[in-house]
Amino acid sequence: MTPDTEIAPGPTTSETYKAGSPFPQGATWDGDGTNFALFAEGAEAVELCLFDRSEDAKEAARVPIRERTNGIWHIYLPDVGPGQLYGYRVHGPYEPEKGLRFNANKLLLDPYAKAIGREVQWDDSLFGYTIGDEAEDLSFDERDSAAFAPLAIVTDPNFDWGDEEKAPGISWHDSVIYEAHVKGLTMTHPDVPEDIRGTYAAIGSEPIIKYLKELGISAIELMPIHYFLDDRHLQEKGLHNYWGYNTLGFFAPQRTYAASRSHPADVIKEFKEMVKALHAANIEVILDVVYNHTAEGNERGPTLSFRGIDNKAYYRTVAENERYYMDYTGCGNTLNMVHPHSLQLLMDSLRYWVTEMHIDGFRFDLASALARELHEVDQLGAFFDTIYQDPTLASVKLIAEPWDLGEGGYQVGNFPVGWAEWNGKYRDDFRKFWKGEMGMHGDIATRLGGSADLYERTGKAPTSSINFITAHDGFTLHDLVSYDGKHNEANGEDGRDGADDNNSWNCGAEGETDDPEINKLRERQKRNFLATLMFSQGVPMICAGDEIARTQGGNNNGYCQDTEISWHDWNLDESRKSLLAYTSKLINYRRKHPNFHRRSFYERDPSVSTQEENVRWFRTDGQPMGEQDWAEGGWMRTLGMYLPGDAAEIRDAEGTPVEDHDFLLVLNAHHESVDFKLAEDVAEDDGWSIVFDTAKPDLEPSSLRLENPSVTMEGRSLVVLCRPRHERKKKA
Repeated sequence: MTPDTEIAPGPTTSETYKAGSPFPQGATWDGDGTNFALFAEGAEAVELCLFDRSEDAKEAARVPIRERTNGIWHIYLPDVGPGQLYGYRVHGPYEPEKGLRFNANKLLLDPYAKAIGREVQWDDSLFGYTIGDEAEDLSFDERDSAAFAPLAIVTDPNFDWGDEEKAPGISWHDSVIYEAHVKGLTMTHPDVPEDIRGTYAAIGSEPIIKYLKELGISAIELMPIHYFLDDRHLQEKGLHNYWGYNTLGFFAPQRTYAASRSHPADVIKEFKEMVKALHAANIEVILDVVYNHTAEGNERGPTLSFRGIDNKAYYRTVAENERYYMDYTGCGNTLNMVHPHSLQLLMDSLRYWVTEMHIDGFRFDLASALARELHEVDQLGAFFDTIYQDPTLASVKLIAEPWDLGEGGYQVGNFPVGWAEWNGKYRDDFRKFWKGEMGMHGDIATRLGGSADLYERTGKAPTSSINFITAHDGFTLHDLVSYDGKHNEANGEDGRDGADDNNSWNCGAEGETDDPEINKLRERQKRNFLATLMFSQGVPMICAGDEIARTQGGNNNGYCQDTEISWHDWNLDESRKSLLAYTSKLINYRRKHPNFHRRSFYERDPSVSTQEENVRWFRTDGQPMGEQDWAEGGWMRTLGMYLPGDAAEIRDAEGTPVEDHDFLLVLNAHHESVDFKLAEDVAEDDGWSIVFDTAKPDLEPSSLRLENPSVTMEGRSLVVLCRPRHERKKKA
């Protein structure tokens, strides 16, 4: 394809074109014109391609870029402003075995694009090699991809943030995170106007914000909203990349989540309006970000952006044969965090979302991949060093998914100070415990206390542990107690996809059932998991929809299900309304009592009997747990944890020591009822009330006064007892 006009800029002193600046990268409008800057260190020539605003967006002009500074090609175009569609053609050698994949026939997306002006349309011309050629990706394809490639658009960054002077700034120990999908949460909500359902505008709407506030959460963690692609093979099967872990643009919000699509740049405004509305309600916004790989895939993937701009700079290639990529992600490639420019891209993206979009934190997908300097995960890698010294990122929340798919990639507990982690061990231990596995008492004591085994040794706090039972990846809470095995037939992979080891238990029947006893047990198990989550030290994270018993019909890998399988069903029956009310009661009760979210670890290991009343552990007969009980009590499935309200670790939001109520948390994973006796020195002060009993969901906090020093617990139940400090002081 030859554009209608080829424009060759004159000298840098020309009134028409200027040299411009290498920084900032991307397209930057200053009110008079636009500066374009693209890093392409190995390129021999770069052309800026301008497209018209016709329905099929034809390439109207190519502008050779003459200026290059430290590998960045740059030019300033007067009179070019917001709304201009553009892309790049980058010239250089095509030698895949050397890691070089330049092909000027391929129109390339600006890695710094702030908005997407045209979506990708899958076509064979998007690939840098001739598909079907015997040499595969070693061949060279001469077809032009401009008619099908995604296009960037010049944007106007101006936005009125109004009265929003600062972010909510909620401390870690007061946080409750709600992991949600923009579309899934809002697509069928009856109180959200139909024309904005499934969008940023819906997340920022009054019905959703009211729901989040009443539930009691402090932060919504949005699944990927960076510009991502629908995989070609999924589209061919009539499926979609619903989760969005397939990023191509690290600065641009996903356009399909915008209600205002008449102008592509309106996506940014709508996203900012969402953040502004959530902040006004004192709710933080955390983004799930995918900086470990891109949507270009392996050596057989398309050439859409990074691969054609500077393949070796952006991707980790195999040293022995640079035709291939190091794949620590299972997605075909891994971003090259060893190269300073790839690291700069990541940091610029993070800073942009904090300074321009007012984001409060990030959850890093497969974060171990970012820490690989050469092969092994390096805790002091360049990525962490750079994060540490950046003042813009110093105050935001940083959460690692502390694993990837490479050797040695499971790094739970090994991320540096300043990082919180998804605690996969917390999830696994409590799933096993409530399923009824014996010998878990030591593990659950450690998890209830904030996982000191993982975090205390490096000087971290309990808030380093993001506690969760379920997340987007895997069973929902309802399915966790309803299915022994996965049921992923709708994904079209003959059940090969998704995890096989779920530590789930169907409570006696696979899938939905009319058996009232099984359903009663399932409801109690849901309450057990949610209560455990809320009364553990650390930061609780709820997978959106668990509070209303969302089901995926046993599908534990809904990544490709942009359907009712993944969307929330807001048509709540009585049992689902009851679970929602119970979850809200748990969250709001936890928030009122700092004893459940202490700022530091208990002073002693749970395996050691202690006279210091920071925490105490008890057997069912009221006797303290001794060393022999911890070491040999493999039969135990019931445990009591006493949390005195005058422990030194209890502090208010300013860090001042405060007193709270005394609490006794008793967990019984045995299938039979158990009489749990209170220890004499704990029971003697009286004043105890049962505030939560998962076997009695309608119990109101403090409504059931304990008349004798024992509690009869139903099988598989959790009880929380409370004694206000003034009751204890009266006795004293």
